[in-house]
This record gives sequence, structure tokens and C-alpha cells, in this order.
Amino acid sequence: MKTKTLKKNKVQVVTLGCSKNLFDSEVLMGQLRDNKFEVEHETGCDDAAVVVINTCGFIDNAKQESIDTILRFGEAKKKGLVEKVIVTGCLSERYKDDLIKQMPEVDAFFGTRDLPSLLKCLGADYKHELVGERLLATPRHYAYFKISEGCDRPCSFCAIPLMRGKHVSRPIEEMVAEAKRLAAAGTRELLLIAQDSTYYGLDLYGKRRLADLLKALSDVEGIGWIRLHYAFPAGFPLEVLDVMRERPNICKYLDMPLQHVSDKMLASMRRGITKAKSEELVATIRDKVPGVALRTTMIAGYPGETKADHAEMLAWVGTMRFDRLGVFAYSHEEDTHAFSLKDNVPAKEKRRRCEAVMAAQQAVSLSLNEAKVGRTFKVLVDSKEGGVWTGRTEHDSPEVDNTVLVDAKKHYLRIGDFADVRITSAEEYDLIGVPV
Repeated sequence: MKTKTLKKNKVQVVTLGCSKNLFDSEVLMGQLRDNKFEVEHETGCDDAAVVVINTCGFIDNAKQESIDTILRFGEAKKKGLVEKVIVTGCLSERYKDDLIKQMPEVDAFFGTRDLPSLLKCLGADYKHELVGERLLATPRHYAYFKISEGCDRPCSFCAIPLMRGKHVSRPIEEMVAEAKRLAAAGTRELLLIAQDSTYYGLDLYGKRRLADLLKALSDVEGIGWIRLHYAFPAGFPLEVLDVMRERPNICKYLDMPLQHVSDKMLASMRRGITKAKSEELVATIRDKVPGVALRTTMIAGYPGETKADHAEMLAWVGTMRFDRLGVFAYSHEEDTHAFSLKDNVPAKEKRRRCEAVMAAQQAVSLSLNEAKVGRTFKVLVDSKEGGVWTGRTEHDSPEVDNTVLVDAKKHYLRIGDFADVRITSAEEYDLIGVPV
């Protein structure tokens, strides 16, 4: 029995996983809006007749969160709180056949490339003329900006090619047009994302053209910051660094997952790079772009990782002094190359190693932040919560990096504006300051 009245033409979209999934949800919502649906993104109102869950299938924790979310809305459907539950995204792409058998309460499952079919299931038309248009789920002053889909890399631990397919670049002209629309609507920061941003252009133009793309986007009036994520280290196109140094609206920021430092681990991971080449690349980046902030990620507990390999990683984190760093516990994923290896590091030990890496990085982060006290930075104001303005420098991406805090009781700022802020004190992951 239904306990409340549902809005028949209303769809709630729930997004799990990474920013690339969020981008896909925004495209879906843009199509639904143009088909005269009322659409919301995780508002918590729960009065929509249809719920679309965009799932993640990257690692064990993400898969479990996706499954739990599906089950939760499946129960809501049984109680009459939801009429339809539709599942899409990476988990659905990878495990659709199993999910259909195990979750009969779900009305339909779609993969990562099934948007037209999903829309048809909802009684909507896929509108080709809307390519590049979407309904932002982020604050309007920044937007994730997907430059390609899929990945051709052979990394042993990664299932993304199974879920997202081969690398496909988007045309530069299409993305410039999208950037102009976003800028006209108030977007000030573009966060460039892809499974592998440095491969950009090889499939479409026969050569790497990430530098050309950055130039074209930086020429769009109104875009104050362009931020580059997910750069693969092997074969990194060094001309990108010249553009980053020369263009003031391209953030001195680079997200480059290195995953490990031990040559034995890097070879088994099939990363195409060594410790020495990684160090050489980092040195080149820092030399060519003075003041650049480097973000990286590490994997702890990969099959065969010894205590010595872990100790080498810990020491390296302290030596390299990355501005930002995250770490994942290795997840044993079927159908990947590493699945043939013995997953011989216990889960508890994986967690311990992750915690040790983050403790080492915490000390680095505090030291680097303390060195910023007394300096003035350009800050993009993101939000106001509990009497505090929260913003970011060009060295910080939303959700994952450091923040700048300003007392809202003493100072007035505006969300979406840039402000010059002098840093007065520092913590491990926060800077506290006052507007200049």
C-alpha cells in the first residue's frame, strides 16, 4: 500500500562512485529535463515515482555501496514509496546478468553506454542536439568536464576497461562549445576528467592533443580555472607543462596516479614505468611548472607486496613530498590480469598499510601547509556552513583536497567568486585565512 502520493513525471537520480559517473548522471538529467521530466539529484525528498541509480563497480567497497543502495530502493518499491527502480552505470555494465537474477525488484538494468535505451525505458527521446548539455549536480561555479571515455591501458589491477570500454576522445570543437555554454551559465572552473587524460587525441587525431585542448579551453571567456585530473605517467606529453606554465587560467595542479614505487610492484601492475622514471618525471614537472601542486594515489596490499615494498613506499612518500596523496587498499577484481595472482596480503594488513601511508602524508601535508602561513592565495569560494566560508586555492580540487576556511561572522564573501585570502594559520588539511 502506498503511503504517499508520488509525482508521476518526477525522476530522482542517485550517483555513486567517481566524478565521471557524476558527469554521466548530469547528461542523463539534462536529457530528462528536455523531455519535460521533473528531475532531481539526491535531494532526499523521495517523492519521485522513478529512481535511477548510477552505480560504481571499481573496487569492493564501491560495489557494496552500490548493492546496498539498490536494495534500499528495492525495499522502498515494495512499500509503495517508489514505483520504478532503474539501475545503470559500471556495476550494471559488469554484472548485469547476475543482478537481473538476484534483484527481481529492479525494473531494468542498463550499462555505461546505454543512455538512449534507458531514456526509451522512461518514455523519453534521446536528443542528439543536446550533446554536451547537462544539468549540473555541482554548484554552478564549477563543473566536471569529461574529455574522453574508456581506457586502453593494460594495468593489471583495473577493471575500468571492462566497464567503460576502449578509449574514445571527444572532439575539441564540441568541448569548446560546451565550455562556452557553461561559462555563460556562471561556471568559473572546469575540472577535466577522463579514465586517462594524457591519452587524449590519439584515437581521434592520430596524436596526443591534450595541450591543444587545454589551449582551446583556456581561450573561453569567463573560465577562470582549468584543472587537470587523471594523468597517466608513462608517455606523459611534456608539452602540457608548457601550456600549464604559460596560461594563467590553467591551474598549477596535476592529478597523476603513480600507484606504487617498488619496481617489482610497478612491473607486476603493468604500469610501463619504473621508480627512476617516476622520479625523473616528477622532477621535470616541478622544474617546468614552478609551484605546481602534485596529487597522486597509491595502492597498498597488492599481491606479493612485501614489508620491504611497503617500507619503500612509506619512505618515498616522505621524500617526494607530494602536495596531495590518497591511498587505496588493493581490491582483487575478477577478469583482471592481477586476479591470476594470489591475493596474499590480509585485509587487516592492507588497512594497516593504508593508514601508515596516510600518516606519513599527513606529516608532509602539515609541513607544506605551515609554509603557506603569511602568504596570500587566490581562492574560489565554494560554500558557507556553520558560520564559515569554505573555499579552495588553485592547488585544490573539490571533495578530495585541502580547503581554505574564512570566518563568516567577520568577513563577507560570495559563493562562486574568487577572493584573495591571506593565510593566518594551518592544519594538516585546512588553511585558515582572512580576505585581503
